[in-house]
Amino acid sequence: MKSFRRELWFESPRRREILHITPEVEDCLRQSGIHEGLCLVNAMHITASVFINDNEGGLHQDFEEWLERLAPEKPYSRYRHNGAEDNGDAHLKRTIMGREVVVAITAGRLDLGPWEQIFYYELDGKRRKRVLVKIIGE
Repeated sequence: MKSFRRELWFESPRRREILHITPEVEDCLRQSGIHEGLCLVNAMHITASVFINDNEGGLHQDFEEWLERLAPEKPYSRYRHNGAEDNGDAHLKRTIMGREVVVAITAGRLDLGPWEQIFYYELDGKRRKRVLVKIIGE
C-alpha cells in the first residue's frame, strides 16, 4: 500500500470565504500515483471546514445566510469563548459544516457524484491556514 501526504495553504483576505479546491485535490491524486484507495481532505484549523456539495454560487450564499442565522458573528459579547479572539461564531459554524471529507479513488480518479465538488470554507480568515490531503491505496 502506498501513502501520499500534502498540505494545501490558503489565506483569505475576507473573514469568510468558500474556495473550490477540487482541482488542487485532483492534482494531489495525480502526484500520488495511486489508482485505487481513499483520499482524506481535512481542515487543520478549528475555524475552517472542508465539505462536499454543488459548485453553485446561490447555494454558497445560502450556506452563508443560514450559518449566520444559527451563529451570528456579532455581537461578539454573545460568546463565552470570545475574549482574546472574536471568533466564537466560527467555531460553531465549523462544527456544523464539518472538518473533513473522504472520497473513494477509482481508476485513478476521485469517485465523486455528478455534481459533487470539494470546498474549503474559511470561517475566520485573514491569516494563513492549511488543509491536509492524505491519500492511501495502490
